[in-house]
Amino acid sequence: MEDGKSTPNTIGTPQGGPISPILANIMLNELDKKLEERGHPFVRYADDMMIFCKSRKAAERTLANIKPFIEKKLFLKLNEEKTKIRYIGSSDVKFLGFGFYAEKGGKIKDKPHQKSKDKCVKRLREITSRSRGQSLDAFRKQLSEFVRGWVNYFLRSDMAIFVRDTDKWLRRRIRQIYWKQWKKISTKR
Repeated sequence: MEDGKSTPNTIGTPQGGPISPILANIMLNELDKKLEERGHPFVRYADDMMIFCKSRKAAERTLANIKPFIEKKLFLKLNEEKTKIRYIGSSDVKFLGFGFYAEKGGKIKDKPHQKSKDKCVKRLREITSRSRGQSLDAFRKQLSEFVRGWVNYFLRSDMAIFVRDTDKWLRRRIRQIYWKQWKKISTKR
């Protein structure tokens, strides 16, 4: 939509549509083969990709070699704003909600990115609002579904400290909900 009026698209696929990731996988399969040929370690999910290099100079050289292949052979545009060369342990590297850090010895580990943690806390705040106007059973179900889904998504990540701290905070919020439900002073006591 432009200025409140919808105009038909003649190029591209609708963002968020179910066909978009399928077409991305079909189109970028050639890029996967090219990177494997060159021996570059990489990870790709639909149109999101990270290519790992040993140095900044190697990363710049790889980008310079891959860009013409993407634009001239695959006829795709590379998003200049999102295309970055970054150290994997820096805080601005985010891939599918994951952040990364280097352990002693140079091993790279993943964890939920700070933005993902902030979104989680914001959503938990909404679910545990004391003025939500729903039954405790509905509240329990909604909370359980969200927590289970979030934890399962980041299951293999390092998130023990975040989970422990959030659990303490969440238990306090749940106690507040129950406290508000109890109307009689004798029940509260």
